[in-house]
Amino acid sequence: MLFNSLPFLIFFPCIFVLYYALPFRFRKYMLLIASYYFYMCWKPEFIVLILFSTLVDYFCGLGMVRYPGRKKWLLAVSLAMNLGLLFFFKYLNFFGETLTALCRAVSIPFSAPTLSIILPVGISFYTFQTLSYTLDVYRGKLEPERDFVTFALFVSFFPQLVAGPIEKAADLLPQLKEEHPFSYENATWGAKLMAWGFFKKMVVADQLAVLIVDPVYQNLGKYEGGALVLATCAFAFQIYCDFGGYSDIARGAARMMGVDLMVNFKSPYFFSHSIGNYWQRNHVSLSRWFTEYVYIPLGGSRKGRVKQYWFTTVTFFLSGLWHGAEWSFVVWGLLQAVYLNLERAFHRGKEPPKSPPLHLLAIVTTFALSCFSLIFFRAANIGEALYVVRHLLWGIGSPGLYVKTALAALNPGMIETAVLAGALLLLFLFDLADERTDAIAMVSRWPVAIRWCCYLGLVMIVLVFGVYGPGYDVKAFTYFQF
Repeated sequence: MLFNSLPFLIFFPCIFVLYYALPFRFRKYMLLIASYYFYMCWKPEFIVLILFSTLVDYFCGLGMVRYPGRKKWLLAVSLAMNLGLLFFFKYLNFFGETLTALCRAVSIPFSAPTLSIILPVGISFYTFQTLSYTLDVYRGKLEPERDFVTFALFVSFFPQLVAGPIEKAADLLPQLKEEHPFSYENATWGAKLMAWGFFKKMVVADQLAVLIVDPVYQNLGKYEGGALVLATCAFAFQIYCDFGGYSDIARGAARMMGVDLMVNFKSPYFFSHSIGNYWQRNHVSLSRWFTEYVYIPLGGSRKGRVKQYWFTTVTFFLSGLWHGAEWSFVVWGLLQAVYLNLERAFHRGKEPPKSPPLHLLAIVTTFALSCFSLIFFRAANIGEALYVVRHLLWGIGSPGLYVKTALAALNPGMIETAVLAGALLLLFLFDLADERTDAIAMVSRWPVAIRWCCYLGLVMIVLVFGVYGPGYDVKAFTYFQF
């Protein structure tokens, strides 16, 4: 069940009404059933995996307190079971193909079998979420949850189940235990955030994908130079609005039921003045997870500059692999490590330049470096990514022709171009306002007539200019593949 689908637009209002209509003691059961139903709409069999992870980590958490001498063994069981499932469904064929290629390279007659495996939606997200619970219990930072239904709801809470944000148990579990009386403020704020999320997803992200990114990256042999640069920059905003829009819808839906989810994106492209600052703004929940459970346990910045560089490299290597079973994702992750290590080596990126021109230059440079790495993120494989890298600068000697060729090759219609330009301008203005204050709260303080024109206008823009139609398969969120 996609957020941008008719079934969800029927499903969520029903859940919202039921949530406040039911007595408090029944709400968690209703939400758990609703969450399982939401996930089973993708493929009913997938629910077995969530139930298995839930049972394993629930009993491992309890066992760590009841049998403290066996904490390490119970942690090992949790890690082995959860990561084992993740490896089987996501990486088995990938590593099998890699092993086959290595054997062929050294003339060893070996070919690993390839299995027909369907990747369960959101497995990387809920696996990391439930693992964070086990790790926190093991460290003594969290008391194990004794109520199974509450814990199961923590693992499967439907707004953030399939694509995050990845919440810590210490943040989400207490909220799931609280009685949230109906709040007009929460309901309206959440609905507004959901509407903004639909705009980012359906008007910005999907338009960019359909009009610019996919035509180029699915037919790379036809394009060179400016067209590749434009498509790559467009992809940066596509993935930001795709995933950021999803996160906004998730946060809005949860907020309408009184639950606060963390902010997962903080305008990563418009205002990031360094790669370090970029990773404080982009996919914040995943960055926090890898920092707390990989980077710091390895040693972080406590064991000298050289080891810090190595720990950063390992962390981003794993982050790249988390994003997809393809070596191009690993290259993307390693590029992030190179950028960040170079920043640290030259003591840059901690504070934004005070001079406005230098500040703007820092933002543009950060965006350019990020876009270059995203070539490996978007390309289907290493070979396609290298094609893009080799042909990026074709025709750069004639800037006018470079730009003209790009626009001519893509050739979106005048209406589509105007809609995209207007949508990106609106995105920038909203992010600019949100950088300084709560943009939704700011609009809510405007005169009634003006703000209602804004609300209705936003809904109309989504209805009119959102990507629909028989020729368009209701587009899955990009991060569903992870």
